[in-house]
Amino acid sequence: MATNVIRLSRSSRALLPVLVLTSCATVQRLSFRAPTASLESVEITGIGLQGGSLRLLLDVVNPNSYEIRTTRLEVGLDLEGVHFGDAFLEDRVVLEPNETTRVIIPMRFTWSGVGAGARALLASGSVRYVMESRVWIGTPLGDRTVELRNEGQVPLADLAR
Repeated sequence: MATNVIRLSRSSRALLPVLVLTSCATVQRLSFRAPTASLESVEITGIGLQGGSLRLLLDVVNPNSYEIRTTRLEVGLDLEGVHFGDAFLEDRVVLEPNETTRVIIPMRFTWSGVGAGARALLASGSVRYVMESRVWIGTPLGDRTVELRNEGQVPLADLAR
């Protein structure tokens, strides 16, 4: 019975730890950290008898050292404790490495079912919100789905001109 033995030269053995450390550093640099999103403002773009339209202005932070491309974004928005609506963005968005990207998501709403949230939105300069998002992204490490949740107070921008 024959056994195969791999013999490394002295220089190869000296180089082996360097190769292992370099590989580990590359893998560590490519580890994935989920982006974060915060709702920076809500712009009312139209109001009618049936409801209206808004633009949600999100700041999305990519904490990774590589580019991320979104393939789909879903946002659920609650205002003043009332579910206000859901928005979808299927346009690709490029999130640059270690950068914040402004993402604008159009949203339509109807008056039925969102009265309290809509009244609070229109009556004050800011409004309490809870935003739950699901983001489909492509990375060098493969496709991922990330769920984000944040809450806070957001200013209301004036009606679009």
